[in-house]
Amino acid sequence: MKETIVLKVNGISYEVSVWPHATLLEVLREELELTGTKEGCGLGDCGTCTVLMDGKPIASCLTLALQAQGKEILTIEGVSQNGKLHPVQEAFIERGAIQCGFCTPGMVLAAKAFLDGNPEPSEEEAKKAIVGHLCRCTGYAKIVEAIMAASEKMIKVDK
Repeated sequence: MKETIVLKVNGISYEVSVWPHATLLEVLREELELTGTKEGCGLGDCGTCTVLMDGKPIASCLTLALQAQGKEILTIEGVSQNGKLHPVQEAFIERGAIQCGFCTPGMVLAAKAFLDGNPEPSEEEAKKAIVGHLCRCTGYAKIVEAIMAASEKMIKVDK
């Protein structure tokens, strides 16, 4: 039997009826039509389905929608504000860290959460921040460069 829950996604509250076994990924894509979150492996191994729950990266393919009730969910659609890209998004574009783009939403959200908690990381820390995120196109060097560049942008914005 379906349950009605309220999900707060990108600052907006949605009342949705979900099956108890429905994943957050399924509800985001199928019920809320927020298709920026992608399904990769379906096992929580690739990072493609990453969203932020209460500011922390999670695998939305492994998280039941019921578990997300009462939490703040951020998807890639909510990262930019007032038509302006987030510094992480800007850096990914500027540094060529986007190839096919399939893994990009999860990478951007992981990088954002990482930089929110560590605004002046070392390159080694930036590499560790994306462990568990698989990308077949970029070779990761440009992604790490983008994270480091975003760090610099975010520091300038904060000052």
